[in-house]
Amino acid sequence: MELLTIQGKDYSGKRVFVRADFNVPLDKDQHITDDTRIRASLETINFLLNQKATVILASHLGRPKGKPEPSMSLSPVARHLSALIGKQVLFANDCIGQEAKKIVNSAVAGDIVLLENLRFHPGEEENDEAFSKELAELADCYVNDAFGSSHRAHASIVGITNFLQDKAAGFLIEKEVKALSRLLENPERPFLLIVGGAKVSDKIGMLRNLLDKVDTVITGGVMAYTFIRANNWETGNSKVEYDSIPLAKEIYREIRKRHLEFHTPLDHVVADKIAEDAHYFTTERGTVPIGWIGVDIGPQAVWEYTDCIKRAKTIFWNGPMGVFEIEPFAKGTIEIAKAVAESDAFTVIGGGDSIAAVNKAGFADKISHMCTGGGASLEFLEGKGLPGIDILKK
Repeated sequence: MELLTIQGKDYSGKRVFVRADFNVPLDKDQHITDDTRIRASLETINFLLNQKATVILASHLGRPKGKPEPSMSLSPVARHLSALIGKQVLFANDCIGQEAKKIVNSAVAGDIVLLENLRFHPGEEENDEAFSKELAELADCYVNDAFGSSHRAHASIVGITNFLQDKAAGFLIEKEVKALSRLLENPERPFLLIVGGAKVSDKIGMLRNLLDKVDTVITGGVMAYTFIRANNWETGNSKVEYDSIPLAKEIYREIRKRHLEFHTPLDHVVADKIAEDAHYFTTERGTVPIGWIGVDIGPQAVWEYTDCIKRAKTIFWNGPMGVFEIEPFAKGTIEIAKAVAESDAFTVIGGGDSIAAVNKAGFADKISHMCTGGGASLEFLEGKGLPGIDILKK
């Protein structure tokens, strides 16, 4: 896939509207707890600053439902970005109207402006023409570097390009598309797919589309319990996506037809409740006892999955192996993160929880590519067109 990119373009003296993805987690004191997405935008921002452009950054944060919500303000991002770049980021208290125009008009070449949360206006998610036009009036050129939002046909992703003809993909989107295209078009075999997390239904399209390309699939988390239940095996009180059991059975049929390796955990860590003070133990087999909850993969599963990882030449991982946020139930996910990081394979990780697990384990720098957009990466791997990417094709 060939995209219009910023590489080689001259932005000197121009006002460049950059759609970034600053949808970062905040704690109750409005402190950013994971700045991965902000750091991912720095290459594009610094490229434009070095060209003496005026950089106008825009993003959403959370789901404010079309009206201002102070807890979802981007002002903490402006402060954090200022510290990362070593340069003051001018903050506009709105993304359109007189407030936005005033701040943008006061900026000079080499300045950075961050607009307030786009989703404080309903026009963003509605891809409203008038809202799109107001955004476009702030700039001369458009750059999309928000891969995590590019599966949404929103005003700042699609509508704005009807008014700003000079458009391009930033470095982050270029990297994302290149890495994910490699999984679809030319994966080195064996290709291993690691799927965990909560919902089979969210990943069924990706699973279907990759079955002709992968050699091995390993499962964890609620995904695994849903597949285990689809085989009529006991899952105790584990969370199971019962509505997706027919989909799981369909995947089983397709896997058998293709003679692929498919693994559910050989053993589990099970608990009486999902809490730090829970009673827990490791089962001896791949079913969950009645009355207990599966919260992590066990050591036998880790051993088997690590062997699959060692044999792979291409790996895509989406979703943790258990309730990794709680320390006693994090070991399986951390061990898988370590094995993936130590692999010689081309490794891609998609999804916030998987990335958080890799960061927690301290292996982020050993992963070939970490996707900044879980939903967008899944839709890309389904073979769907992403509105924000399609409009940037050559």
